[in-house]
Amino acid sequence: MLVIVPYFMIKSFLIITSLEILLFASQQIVLVVADDFNTSKAQLEFYDDNIKLFTNDVNIGKNGLAWGIGEVSIAHQKSDPIKQEGDKKAPAGIFKLTDIFGYKHQSHYKLPYLFTHQELICVDDSSSSFYNTVIMKRGDEKSFENMKRDDEQYKLGVVVGHNTKKVKNAGSCIFLHIEKSKDMGTLGCTSMEYNELEKIVKHLDANKNPILIQIPFSASKEILKLYPFLESSSLLHPHHL
Repeated sequence: MLVIVPYFMIKSFLIITSLEILLFASQQIVLVVADDFNTSKAQLEFYDDNIKLFTNDVNIGKNGLAWGIGEVSIAHQKSDPIKQEGDKKAPAGIFKLTDIFGYKHQSHYKLPYLFTHQELICVDDSSSSFYNTVIMKRGDEKSFENMKRDDEQYKLGVVVGHNTKKVKNAGSCIFLHIEKSKDMGTLGCTSMEYNELEKIVKHLDANKNPILIQIPFSASKEILKLYPFLESSSLLHPHHL
């Protein structure tokens, strides 16, 4: 029997497939692996054109990791924690790295750049239509985070494309940024020393589809299925623990 598939279904399939091919063919990967869901410490490897350039230690959420909303779903246990607003957990998953921000007025980076002046905020009120969005301060926001802080943590940073569809209470305002201190967990971001973050930022290139893969070690096998070239990663094998 001849089955005729509607054109819109074929088009949708091709779009989804193309996006997945683009994602899995990423030429720049920030790989962050924690021992488990409960630790606030992790290790990072940076890959450019499938070549590992450097490794460093990072801080993640004070309460560890929880599965966030990224580009694709990663198989996991039903009992695993799920990211929620205010849980002080960093999101686990695969996320695009979309923008660089900082205190300098101008930059020559290869990702879009946001100057973090006093009027720039990120809205963390899930009832707002601007939830999980960096905007100019309007004056009627119930809850937000200032992008220009009194400390140096946002002197340089990268926007992580977590929960881009703005699902209520699923977590907001996730960044790579400068650590407050060497062993201090974050409220949900990933932090590191300024020099380590600067190395990443200088390499990030929009033409190379940069992504963050952030996982507990238990998800290593799933990541290796999606990105076989990461077989060389020391973070995704048992001797890492």
